[in-house]
Amino acid sequence: MKRTIGLLGALAAVTLGATGLLVPRHDPPAITASSHREAPLISTDPEADGTDFYMFIAPDRPDMITFVMSYNPLEAPDGGPNYYKFGEDVVYRLNVDNNHDAEEDIVYEWRFTTTTKNPGTFLYTTGQVDSIDDPDLNVVQTYTLTRTDRGSAPRVLAEHVPVAPNNVGKRSFPDYDKVAAQAIYEVPNTGGARIFAGPTDDAFWVDLRVFDLLQVSPAGQARDSLAGTNVHSIVLQAPITRFTAGGTRPTDTKAPNAVIGAWMSAHRPSMRVLNADGSTATHGELVQVSRLGHPLVNEVVAPRGAKDLFNASHPRDDAQFLRAVTDPELAALMNLVLSFPAPTSGRDDLVAVFLTGVPDLTKPNVANAKPSEMLRINLAVPPSANPNRMGVLGGDLAGFPNGRRLTDEVTDISLAAVGGVLKNVPGAASLSQGIPTNDVPFRHEFPYLAAPHSGNR
Repeated sequence: MKRTIGLLGALAAVTLGATGLLVPRHDPPAITASSHREAPLISTDPEADGTDFYMFIAPDRPDMITFVMSYNPLEAPDGGPNYYKFGEDVVYRLNVDNNHDAEEDIVYEWRFTTTTKNPGTFLYTTGQVDSIDDPDLNVVQTYTLTRTDRGSAPRVLAEHVPVAPNNVGKRSFPDYDKVAAQAIYEVPNTGGARIFAGPTDDAFWVDLRVFDLLQVSPAGQARDSLAGTNVHSIVLQAPITRFTAGGTRPTDTKAPNAVIGAWMSAHRPSMRVLNADGSTATHGELVQVSRLGHPLVNEVVAPRGAKDLFNASHPRDDAQFLRAVTDPELAALMNLVLSFPAPTSGRDDLVAVFLTGVPDLTKPNVANAKPSEMLRINLAVPPSANPNRMGVLGGDLAGFPNGRRLTDEVTDISLAAVGGVLKNVPGAASLSQGIPTNDVPFRHEFPYLAAPHSGNR
C-alpha cells in the first residue's frame, strides 16, 4: 500500500493557508451526495435501511460515548394511518471493533415487538395521549436490548422498553415532547448508560436534485431535500470504558486502545412466507441486509453493481472494494460536472480516510491493523467547546472523520477529501453542497436529535 499523507501536516496547511490550499468558503461551487436509499435491494425495505450512523463524545457527558443509528428514510410526518415503526422481524445491531482486526468485539442488539390494543379501529391514537403508557395510544412498540462480547454469551440489558410514538399531531399529543421523553431509559448496572428509540427529525441535510442528470445547484440556490422529514433512530450512550480493550479510559491519543471502530447493521431471517390470510412468517438464519459506517460510502463510492454486495458484506472483506476507493467515480464526475481537477486514480489518501484511519488521529497505533470500512473515533480526544462544522478539516479534532457529530458537515468534508484536500489540490477545501446546517436545531441533551416533525403542522 502506498504511503499515506500525514493528517496533521495537511491540517496545518488547510488551517493556516500556508500552501494556498484554502479557498474562501463564500460562494463555493455547490454539489451534493446522499439520498439514504443507496442500494437497489435495500431501497425496497425501508425498515431495515440504515440512513446515518453517528458516534461522538457529548460535552454534557464527556465520560460517555454516544452512538446514533437511524433507519427508515424519508418518513412523511403525516404518513397515517399506519405511520412508521421499527421492523419486528429486523434485528438491529451496533458493532464495535476495539482491537482492529475488522471483527466485532462487542455487539449491541435491538429486537422490537408491536402491539395493537384495539384492532377494531383504524386509528393510531383513540384519544388524547398524555403518557407513553396511555391506553389511548393504540399502537405500541417495545424492545429488548442485549450485549454480546466476543467469546461470551449474550446478556440481556433491558426488556420491554417503550419506543417513542409517532408524532401524529397536537390533537393526539397535546405535549408530544413530554410523552417522547418517557422513552428515555437508564439501563441498570451499566454505569449510567441510557437508551432511546423512536422517530426523530432526519439529522442529515442534502439537495437531492443532483440525481436529475447531475444537476448542480447554483451558489445560494441549494435546498435541503430532507427538511421536514423524519427517521426512526436508536440512541445508546454508555461509559467509554465499556468499549475499550482492557476496559480503561485512554488519555493518550496514541495509546493502543485509544481508537475504536464501529458500524451499524440490520439483519433479517433468510426466508419470508406470505400467507393467504394476509399474515407473514419468517424462517431461517439471519442475513445481513444493511450496513453503514462512514456516511456516503455505499452511496457514491460503491458502484451500482456492488451496492447490494456491500450491504451484505463484512468489514473484514473490504479489500474487494479497494478499486472503488482508489479510483473513485465521484472524482471523475467532479472533473466532468464542475471542471474540477480531482485526482481520479491512485487515491491512497482515500484509503486512509475510509479504510485504515487517518494518520495521527484515527489510525490505530497497533501492529497489523486490518484495513476495513468503519467509522473510527479516538477516545482520548475530548469534546470541543467550540465545534467547527468542518470537523478535522476546520481544525476541530473532535469532529468528523474522528467519529461523527450531528452537526458535522460530512458532505462538504467528504467532497473536500474526494476533491483531493489531502493531496494539496487547490480549491478542494471549498467544495460544498451549499447547505450550511440542518433544517431544525439539535438538542443539547440526550438523545440530542431534534424531535420528529408533526403530522398536523
